Amino acid sequence: MTLIASSIGRKLIMALSGLFLIVFLTQHFAINITSVFSEGLFNEISHFMGNNPLVQFVFQPILILGVMLHFTMGFVLELKNRKSREVRYNSYKGALNAAWVSRNMILSGIVVLLFLGLHLYDFWIPEMDYKYVEVLPLDPDRYFDELVHKFKNPVRVGIYVLSFIFLALHLYHGFASSFQSVGLNNKYSKVIKSITVVFSVSVPIGFVVIALFHHLTAF
Repeated sequence: MTLIASSIGRKLIMALSGLFLIVFLTQHFAINITSVFSEGLFNEISHFMGNNPLVQFVFQPILILGVMLHFTMGFVLELKNRKSREVRYNSYKGALNAAWVSRNMILSGIVVLLFLGLHLYDFWIPEMDYKYVEVLPLDPDRYFDELVHKFKNPVRVGIYVLSFIFLALHLYHGFASSFQSVGLNNKYSKVIKSITVVFSVSVPIGFVVIALFHHLTAF
């Protein structure tokens, strides 16, 4: 039985891909939070990341693969769980056995996936168009203005804020569960759980702060 074919294997792949995406999320937040404090620093870092061949042609494809793998495994596991569950929802007292977050990971995951699509539409696709379709001259000072422009629309900011709330819910259960899936369920479990809870709350809140800051200061 291959790794992907086994239930344990699928959970392991999902956990490892999830942990990988959390590393990217941390890096993404670290870059974006600089836009609140320094326009120049944000432009400098964004220009470096957007024009570094290693980032663009090695790390970026790996990231896309990681996203596809994580969400595909999530949907596969959900379908397998639904098929294998002998007792249907009409007699399953879910709230008595598990928290709402853990029972609705697929819902929060779908919201996060839809948000990721919007985020790609807002930033990644225009970037690809700028560099590879229109082939416009390099402008190392354009990134901050492009970011602020997106957050002028209150509806879009509202969608971003709501999406970050669902991201926090998804991380709240998924981050800690990933460590358990890779076998790190030991005497340090409480410490790991505390760290994951702090991360799951603080990073999405940080993204909300970024969105609201640029919306309120854009006019």
